[in-house]
Parts: sequence; structure tokens; C-alpha cells
Amino acid sequence: MCGIVGYIGPQACADILVDGLRRLEYRGYDSAGLAVYDGKKIDVVRAVGKLQNLVKALRERPLEGSLGIGHTRWATHGRPTEVNAHPHVAGNIALVHNGIIENHLELKRQLQEQGVKFASDTDTEIVAHLIHRETQAGSDLFDAVRKALGHVHGAYAVAVIDQKQPDRVVVAKNASPLVIGFGEGEMFCASDIPAILPYTKQMLPLEEGEIGVLSKEGLA
Repeated sequence: MCGIVGYIGPQACADILVDGLRRLEYRGYDSAGLAVYDGKKIDVVRAVGKLQNLVKALRERPLEGSLGIGHTRWATHGRPTEVNAHPHVAGNIALVHNGIIENHLELKRQLQEQGVKFASDTDTEIVAHLIHRETQAGSDLFDAVRKALGHVHGAYAVAVIDQKQPDRVVVAKNASPLVIGFGEGEMFCASDIPAILPYTKQMLPLEEGEIGVLSKEGLA
């Protein structure tokens, strides 16, 4: 099982995300990564192997910012390599995903016919491109995620950020767990309660088929 952590608030988030991923290590993984908005753009750092490899990579290239998502991956589609590790990026979009997209080959073929170039072998990158396509057509991040997931068949829990809308994390789930955490002027999401328990005791599981927007003000 993959692990997801997300944060938006006033604090520098890289350490919070790594701590959350560490608390999800029991789920098993073969790579890990973070995507953080630094005030101008989304930066991504990923590493294969143990979480300590990601920590080392972050020492060499620190991520500064208070909006971010993190992920530990257990390879399904695509080998355990850095390029297949999450988060995946398409244009202004960064995304982490837990689950399996059953119609990924059909969706990938459609996107390739539209000129999309893929960097990885994962089903997750396909979702990132679908969301990016919707934002390019004028949708805000919430609607872009909703429309993109309308094309998807399978299990998913996703957390998505957009460097053009850096005031929110959009989350959605279907047949994969995702928990929302409420703080004072900050919000969290994670695959399981232990990941964010040190930061908040107020939590809410996302229901099947739900899409939500996390902001400093709360959940919408």
C-alpha cells in the first residue's frame, strides 16, 4: 500500500511531511518523494529505497514552503525507480495517488494521441495529465480534479496541488483510505491516522466518492 501525506498552513511543511511518511512506513514502500510550493513554483524531490534516502536528498536540496504533499510508493505500474516515484508533475500540477487506475492504458493512449509525453511508466502520471488538461481548459483545481476523475475507473486516494492556485490542496477518494486533519489555521491529509496524530486529534475520514478542498480556513 502506498502512503499519502499533505499539508497547508503557516508552517514549513517538509519536515511535517517526512515525519508523516515515516509514520506510514508500516504500509511498505520502495520509493518516496515530496512536492512543495516555494512561493513561486512547485519543487519535487524523490528517492528510491528507504525514507532515509529521501531525507539525505532533502539535505542536499531542501524544499522550502508551507504547502506540500508527500508519498511512499509500493510499485504496481512501473519499476521502483526515481522517475516512477511520486509525486508526479504535469505542467502546473503535482499529484500523489494511492490505488490502481484500471483503465490507465486506454487513458494513456488517448492522451498520447493529443500529444502528451509521459516521463514515467505509472498509472498515476496519467491522472496528473488529465487534471492539467482540465486546468488548461479553464477549470479551477477543484473542478479539474472532479472532471479528470470522471474519466478514471479504479481505486484511488489523491492529493493534488497547483502552483497557479497555491492556496489549496484538493483531495478525493474512491476505495482507498484518506483522512483529513483539522488544525489551527492549517489542514492535513493522510492515508492513515498515525501520520498526522502528533499534529491534530481532530480528524475526519473522507467518504467514498467525495472530493474536498483543504485551505488554511478549513475543509470545503
